[in-house]
Amino acid sequence: MIRGQEEQVVSRFAPSPTGRLHLGHALSAIRAHDLASAAGGRFLLRIEDIDGTRSRAEHVATILDDLAWLGLRHEPPVFQSERLALYDTALAELRTRGLVYPCFCTRAEIAASASAPHGPVAAYPGTCRPLAPAAAAARMGEAHCWRLDLARALAQPGMADEDLWWHDAAAGRVRADPASQGDVVLARKDAPASYHLAVTVDDAAQGVTDVVRGVDLFDATHVHRLLQALLGLPTPRYHHHPLLTGADGQRLAKRHGSPTLAAMRAAGVDGKSVADDLRNGRLPTGFSVANA
Repeated sequence: MIRGQEEQVVSRFAPSPTGRLHLGHALSAIRAHDLASAAGGRFLLRIEDIDGTRSRAEHVATILDDLAWLGLRHEPPVFQSERLALYDTALAELRTRGLVYPCFCTRAEIAASASAPHGPVAAYPGTCRPLAPAAAAARMGEAHCWRLDLARALAQPGMADEDLWWHDAAAGRVRADPASQGDVVLARKDAPASYHLAVTVDDAAQGVTDVVRGVDLFDATHVHRLLQALLGLPTPRYHHHPLLTGADGQRLAKRHGSPTLAAMRAAGVDGKSVADDLRNGRLPTGFSVANA
């Protein structure tokens, strides 16, 4: 079900507490906040802390301080680490229907397969897909992940090309092409859900009507649209915005010298002025908005 325009707008900002936010994060948060605010809707904050090895409580506190500094009001935060049962239920349904399979390949093995002359360039080559159930069961004590069996998923009723589409604010009606992403990972032994599965389940469970995020996640939406169809979940409207770049044209990121919001706060910069600048396409000297 594609979301209708008559619904109350519910947007969200969903950072991972694995580091400090920078201006690129601020742009996404501001756009999501303003979209909901202009429509008299709700702006949610979801902390995507499912990666227990990298998530830090101190980064959560900094995120809250950053959003307050920018002048963005949000509902009380929801934590993915408290929602694991939702992901388990979704994965169990896909397992019951035979739409996922365990994969025991290491990263090195996958990289070697992908670089072989006869292999695909980016997508997983499906090495573990043909494993017999008994053989897979005998190896369940080994490190493994769960991958979507794309061919079986697309063979399900209602998965025809004309049925799988979404609406993007900039691109218009987009036909989903999940085949371009291959048999993506939906869960790992050390993480109960991948980004693809968790974000799809969470957006539906929280009633998100409008997803605002960078254009770098546009291709991921192909997978999310397929998962929505498989799990019977509604499809939000999408707003993939241009990224911020430095003077060298590189994507704005900490490794390229992007100032963190925390550093700007500590330096006495006015957060509401920063937010207004971002709304109007004005950025600190040396930064610009990349083309979509």
